[in-house]
Amino acid sequence: MPSTKSETVRPPAVAGRFYPADPGRLRRDVQRLIDEAGPVNEPLAAAYIVPHAGYRYSGPVAAQVYARLAAHRGRVRRVVLVGPSHHYPLRGHAAAPYTGWETPLGQVRAAATHVVGSSRLPHEAEHSLEVQLPFLQVALGDDIEVTPVACGMSQTPDTARVIAALIEEAGEDSVLLCSTDLSHYHDQATAERIDAATAEAIKSLRPREIAPQHACGVFALRGTVAWADATGRRPRELARATSADTAGTPDRVVGYPAFAIDFPAVTE
Repeated sequence: MPSTKSETVRPPAVAGRFYPADPGRLRRDVQRLIDEAGPVNEPLAAAYIVPHAGYRYSGPVAAQVYARLAAHRGRVRRVVLVGPSHHYPLRGHAAAPYTGWETPLGQVRAAATHVVGSSRLPHEAEHSLEVQLPFLQVALGDDIEVTPVACGMSQTPDTARVIAALIEEAGEDSVLLCSTDLSHYHDQATAERIDAATAEAIKSLRPREIAPQHACGVFALRGTVAWADATGRRPRELARATSADTAGTPDRVVGYPAFAIDFPAVTE
């Protein structure tokens, strides 16, 4: 993976499609979703799993994570983001070579990483990490940094090691977000059955049972689950739904997960 240094800011790629391009409307929509999910007073988890579809579809599920983060506004300083590369055939892992990420709400500072090399190619059109940023801006404020890393085809132990190194590099006032949706384009009943099995594999710390066709962020997700297992943490399901539960039709749906990951005494 080529390593480059850049002083550029990444412009939004999916504003106006996955979320509103108008700043006022965007802030109101995100705040409403967080308010409807919270307030949630519980200890900050080390990591969360969050979906990445258009806000009208996956926003209510994602908000279950961000309502929990909002309770720790001022404490979280850096967010490590891992997710898939939908548009570029990535092998391995690639950080983004930007100094910041622009959204309609302003610029989010990017913290460089020395764990993996960087490349624009997986990040230029990618939505899975971008759609987390307005939620982070509303939940945590402007005084945060992000380290976005795309996870392509890779062995689960390798990705788990990358995630562990990213978290160690980020320091104490940090949190990991793993971005993934679940099954795609089945009918509602089939999707619920498939997604329940995937959720059970996540909760039971069995990453090899998470099938590529059942989670678009499979490599990041498997690595996150393996990291949790290696560090004695356990995933706890916060919410799970499909697009039919929010704004779609039941004949062709996409599944959305939300999990918190931490030590059992924290998450149970």
